[in-house]
Amino acid sequence: MPWHARLQLDYRMEAGRCVGRFEHDGPLRILKSLYPEGDGICHHVVVHPPGGLVGGDTLEIAVRAREGAHGLITTPGATRFYRSEGELAVQTTRLTLDAGARMEWLPLEAICYSGCLAENRLRMELAPGSELIGWDVTALGLPESGLPFDRGELLQQLELP
Repeated sequence: MPWHARLQLDYRMEAGRCVGRFEHDGPLRILKSLYPEGDGICHHVVVHPPGGLVGGDTLEIAVRAREGAHGLITTPGATRFYRSEGELAVQTTRLTLDAGARMEWLPLEAICYSGCLAENRLRMELAPGSELIGWDVTALGLPESGLPFDRGELLQQLELP
């Protein structure tokens, strides 16, 4: 049975503290809000308990940072796209920053295993005066572990309109 999961995360300033409000459907969650750098920067770890995507799975992540907010998002492990029996596995992420907002998008890598059929999309919508630092790292297989990527499909899309 395929997983369909959605996570919405909204950063805003409240009484001098950056607060992240979130809602989710399916197995895509935020562990808790962390403040290792003080009240001005809210850190979140996004978890997907099933541990990876197979054909038919869909993950949708939408993050917005409002004026003056500063959020940092990471993951505890790699996103894994496993072998498919013919259906597509899709992860779509949209980052929206209002003017004066800051965001750090720092998930661990995506690993595409041989035989996967995957789409990994990242859209970054930046208002003038906002700041974003981030990455989108993808590994095709794990050749040093004897798991080369020798077949399959990956559509990797980065969009900055």
